[in-house]
Amino acid sequence: MDLGIKGKRALVCASSKGLGRGCAEALAEAGVNLVLNARGAEALEATADHISSTYGVDVVTVAADVATDDGREKLLSAADGVDILVNNAGGPPPGLWSDWDRDDFIKALDANMLAPIALIKALMPGMIDNGWGRIVNITSGSVKAPIPQLGLSNSARAGLTGYVAGTARQVAQYGVNMNNMLPGIHATDRAISLDTGVSKAQGISMDEAKKQREATIPTRRYGTAEEFGAMCAFLCSQHAGFIVGQNIVLDGGAINATI
Repeated sequence: MDLGIKGKRALVCASSKGLGRGCAEALAEAGVNLVLNARGAEALEATADHISSTYGVDVVTVAADVATDDGREKLLSAADGVDILVNNAGGPPPGLWSDWDRDDFIKALDANMLAPIALIKALMPGMIDNGWGRIVNITSGSVKAPIPQLGLSNSARAGLTGYVAGTARQVAQYGVNMNNMLPGIHATDRAISLDTGVSKAQGISMDEAKKQREATIPTRRYGTAEEFGAMCAFLCSQHAGFIVGQNIVLDGGAINATI
């Protein structure tokens, strides 16, 4: 399918690996030029080289932490005028409700709620002026079905979801569509981190921990960055103009819900 976005320009955050990279590669395959961001310069440059040589699109890199004012300023300077924004950031650490204090919540909010909102507010006016734009926020299946040990993520990402729900419906009339993607367990570094936690807590091997978590998914496997990226590219396409303020769950059926 021709997604109709060849020649558009996208900012993809946290895109050196994992789900962010999956989204970047899918957009590049559709002919979208990219501004890629991550905190680690080495992995970011390697990803940029691969994407530019594989897909023949223009790729600009910005090594910065978008949770900081300086990082966002640097990123926005390079991404001014983009047509597409993909917000993404690694989740805060797991724990128990009793583990977290105010500073922990502020850090989670800065990274997973306030930073993406700041990017939306900075880049969306240009999209409105152009009469076309796409914003995709990578959140988590935890905003639909909270995960007890991920209380920081549950809270911050749910806050972003509420902001998007109202804002998306205000700007749709200008040709700007904003939606969220809610990943379940995917084969990324985040899954390895969580599997490691299960392994240590239960005294089992990493393979056993993975199999235990796979058993909770109807597909009996983890998702891939490639299939996640394909959905992201579709939501950014010309074919998604009637999809507004939605939360698309990609979890292999793990969340047991009728709607």
